[in-house]
Amino acid sequence: MTPSEIVKLLDQDVVGQAEAKKFLAVAVYSHFRKSAKALAESTVLVKSNILLIGSTGTGKTLLCESLSRILGAPFVTADATTLAQSQFVNHEIEAILQRLLDKAGGDAAKAQHGIVFIDEVDKLKAVGEKSRGTSGESVQHALLKIMEGSPVRLENGGYIDTTHILFICGGAFVGLAEILENSQSYGYVAMSDNEDKGILERLTSRVKPTDLLAYGLIPEFAGRLPVIARLQDLSKEMLVRIMIEPKDSIYRQYRELLKEDGVELSIKPVVFEQIAELAMDYKVGARSLRGIFEELMVDVLYMLPDNPKIRKVIINSLFERPKLVSEQNPAGSAQASTPKH
Repeated sequence: MTPSEIVKLLDQDVVGQAEAKKFLAVAVYSHFRKSAKALAESTVLVKSNILLIGSTGTGKTLLCESLSRILGAPFVTADATTLAQSQFVNHEIEAILQRLLDKAGGDAAKAQHGIVFIDEVDKLKAVGEKSRGTSGESVQHALLKIMEGSPVRLENGGYIDTTHILFICGGAFVGLAEILENSQSYGYVAMSDNEDKGILERLTSRVKPTDLLAYGLIPEFAGRLPVIARLQDLSKEMLVRIMIEPKDSIYRQYRELLKEDGVELSIKPVVFEQIAELAMDYKVGARSLRGIFEELMVDVLYMLPDNPKIRKVIINSLFERPKLVSEQNPAGSAQASTPKH
């Protein structure tokens, strides 16, 4: 698939984040093209692993999961903080690759073209002004070899070659914005009137390896992540779209769930806005949407099994009781009902 085709498919699952999708699609396209060329011509593959920077709940994991489904590639996630807390880092890394092999159904060739997403790599940084934490730095060093590409011996005695495995790292990188503000720009570059100054501005605003070093990543680790994409914080409008637009959005899921019982679910637009406002207050991005939405549906799902004549559920506000319309009610008349506690 071309990068534009990958982006169109990602749009079905992930709302917004157009720039991050573009970077990710191009990087993945290039990676698998280079991988195929290396296999065909025995050339050395220079890997372009990816770093996704974005606040909690902006969709880093969802992007990677969707990408793996689109490509039909085995996919596993890992947590950098868990690796840092382990006394046996190399053993934990082997376990990640074993899970990738399991996801590939034991097919080593397929696993060796899979995707590994390592979240919270920003937690491996130095603490304050002190030298880098031993555990964080040791994890970075341990990851270097597999990210670059090497045969790794698994517990069962078999081997898996990580040369063609795509590694995507993610993290919120709280405080990186301040580093970017103080990092050197390219203001000294002379440009003619015919040249696009927008490109210079984009290069100036991008996260540079020196910024990652200032944040606390070791040079070798930062160098293994040449492709860097930043995800935007989610606005109220984006949170509303997340609940409604994706093909597996939570609203669609509940509409289908109730439809199986012959019940129509109707939620007014203001309800989604109210949920989004609450989610904004929680400051964890889209992660809180499902919890709020499911709490909204508790009374409805509690009552429906005991009321088989209900044919429609209407929710006008997050702060009003759901209205239930039974087949005995005249069209348009809704009767409020909730369980007694």
